[in-house]
Amino acid sequence: MGEELRAKDIMTKDVITVKRDHTVNQVIEILMNKNISGVPVVNDEDQVIGIVTEGDLIYRSKKLEIPRYFTILDSYIFLDNTKKMEEQIRKMVGYRVEDIMTKDVIVVNEEDTLEEIATIMTKKSVNRVPVVADDRLVGIVTRRDIIRAYASGME
Repeated sequence: MGEELRAKDIMTKDVITVKRDHTVNQVIEILMNKNISGVPVVNDEDQVIGIVTEGDLIYRSKKLEIPRYFTILDSYIFLDNTKKMEEQIRKMVGYRVEDIMTKDVIVVNEEDTLEEIATIMTKKSVNRVPVVADDRLVGIVTRRDIIRAYASGME
């Protein structure tokens, strides 16, 4: 094994997740309250079936022809503010996670090395990867975790 760091060494084990039937509103609240920008979607067996990020919320809302919004610090900045817009927003927050999640999730194994994970994240342009063992979610690695690991490894 040597000294090489692996996913299991740097991952966050206590992963905040959502289920497919959570509402978009619940996801927004979780992202804002926990100060994170994405969450894995799991089924009852803790298998990763999707991922939802702030990017998905913005992109999908556009695709669903619902107004785009951006979260800036703790406030929602809407691009418009008419009555019709408010109705559409109310409609949007009723959407379920399964309607907006990215289903093709890039996951890594807990034994994958830091270098392998960094390469995957760069090539696929993702900011976080769920970590699995025996097909079950066991952690999550973010770009920040990778940077922290590289920085602490520079003796």
